[in-house]
Amino acid sequence: APELNRQPAARQAAADADAWLAGRARVQTADELVDRMLRRSLLDLRLLISDLDGQPYLAAGVPWYATLFGRDSLITANQVLAFDAGLAAGTLRLLAAHQGRRNDPRHDEQPGRILHELRLGELAHIDRTPLARYYGTADATALFLILLARHADWTGDLGLFQELRGPVEAALTWLDEHGDLDGDGLIEYRRQAEGGLDNQGWKDSWDGVVDERGRPLEPPIALVEVQGYAIRAREDIARLYERLGETERAAALRTAATRARGSLERFWLPDSATYAMGLDRDKRPSRALASNMGHLLWAGAVDRVRARAIRDRLMSDALHSGWGIRTLGADEVAYNPVGYHTGSVWPHDTAIIAAGLRDYGFDVEFLALCEGLLDAAAGFPQYRLPELFAGFSREDYEAPVPYPVACRPQAWAAGAIPYLLTAALGLQPNALERTLRIRRPLLPRHLDSLTLRDLQVGDARVDLRFERVHPGERAVAVTAATVRGDLDVSVDLSG
Repeated sequence: APELNRQPAARQAAADADAWLAGRARVQTADELVDRMLRRSLLDLRLLISDLDGQPYLAAGVPWYATLFGRDSLITANQVLAFDAGLAAGTLRLLAAHQGRRNDPRHDEQPGRILHELRLGELAHIDRTPLARYYGTADATALFLILLARHADWTGDLGLFQELRGPVEAALTWLDEHGDLDGDGLIEYRRQAEGGLDNQGWKDSWDGVVDERGRPLEPPIALVEVQGYAIRAREDIARLYERLGETERAAALRTAATRARGSLERFWLPDSATYAMGLDRDKRPSRALASNMGHLLWAGAVDRVRARAIRDRLMSDALHSGWGIRTLGADEVAYNPVGYHTGSVWPHDTAIIAAGLRDYGFDVEFLALCEGLLDAAAGFPQYRLPELFAGFSREDYEAPVPYPVACRPQAWAAGAIPYLLTAALGLQPNALERTLRIRRPLLPRHLDSLTLRDLQVGDARVDLRFERVHPGERAVAVTAATVRGDLDVSVDLSG
């Protein structure tokens, strides 16, 4: 009898999944494999949607991180804004409710700091571990502000920003005061909680941030990507304040962002034309080549000359495996292709870097990374990108080599392909102005056409069809656009 009941249950599960997908923007391509990859990605995210205090959020991953993580939930919500802006709103409200209120070294809590992780259960209830309610993250506070601004870009609604004004100001104060441990204009971290994290960026393993001799940096540590996030956060929030007519507050934030850009110069290594991944307690830069600097492109934190230098280093054989960007260069002393943060490839890291390359107009390199991750997904069971995979070169292996204990599904890995497709299509919403700009649309080589239906920008919905102009060439045209609601859609093929 149990065997007989499985088929109806499976059919019902498939119908429920289809109904959930139908309530979001839908992508259909001419390639069944890509369609399956995208479907798998979105349904993995559906599996990870959780609820706390009546707000939806994305748990970080199964089996190790099935709970709220500030950084992971914020990045993933940003990746899928085109498909579900409600996840961003729920995540922001939830993290604002749990924002740091006091100085509590036992949990690395500080006023205004956004939570790193929240654990539920017996150990959490009796507070036997600092990780039950832990704030040791250097980047989630800036990412919180960035997501809030991006949510407004997609929804055209400043109500959430106004609702969270208190948490926004507390987060900005944390960037200026508590996050800068020594008053030098950089955000640093140093663990205080016993049992807390030694490293508090996204590469948070004990050996995730090393110098050229392979030794972990001594804290307090300033990470290069964190400075980039803080620059973007201030500039993004300045736009929202300006929209409300608060021009003085906006100007102050832009001035702070300009100062932070000046401080970023301390990471530049002129002899190798690259940015250090971090500075140690003596402000000595690590000279180990790593992926961290690629996030400066996503943050829009550097000029075009420096952006080209970053591009060249990222796409070198040392960092680019053919499937994606290695966390640490293959020529480094600490390099290990199956090290958690010391040579493996993380899909979300590669996707963030690819989106940054796209913003600076490096479309060839963007496509190389986008296509590499699509090819990698095709090599994993169920077309599911894992949390990370080994950094072995594509020239040496016909398929990506799995990392044995990677989370599957994992939120920001599942968000990588939806995010890359959004970036490829060049979607630039400004729902506050009721506009959608489509900038230099691209399609990966797997596709000659793509149809996007029910994309929501503000109160409007739009259907779009993209087609390659000539087979084998990069140029893509928008061949049909149907708008329901008040939205001005423009296409910029040169932008």
